[in-house]
Amino acid sequence: MVSPAIAIARRFCPPYRLRFAVANGLLVVAFAGAGSAQPLACRDGHKPQQVVQLMFGRKIGPHAAVSEARWMQFLDREITPRFPDGLTVLDAAGQSRERRSGRIVREPSKIVQIVLPGRPDDLARLDAVAAAYKRSFRQQSVGIILRPACVSF
Repeated sequence: MVSPAIAIARRFCPPYRLRFAVANGLLVVAFAGAGSAQPLACRDGHKPQQVVQLMFGRKIGPHAAVSEARWMQFLDREITPRFPDGLTVLDAAGQSRERRSGRIVREPSKIVQIVLPGRPDDLARLDAVAAAYKRSFRQQSVGIILRPACVSF
């Protein structure tokens, strides 16, 4: 069964126009576009692939945060096995609007960037990572930005 987030992304995110979708507390931001849009033209040994950024807030409730040790355990247990070919983790300062009060909340965050391998289950694996994080750390959402890119290693 396809998750609601994946179903929404497939339905509303054709290539090259920016679209937003929210399902199960998962924010999906994707570049999308009409069938008449030109394909991504990569040069000099680069190849077109999808790149994803996952945004993980580290605050739990008003005070406690996901520690660096707990984050590393999550990375080792949930993300690395699903995307073993490589990824980049960045420390960040996140900000969002609290749903109930409308108040701006700032929190330490992690950004994980992955060049997706292009497997049919890429989006399902991303959805599983987001669901595991929300469940493990009582989070409302995990941000996901998916975009086309020209990639070379």
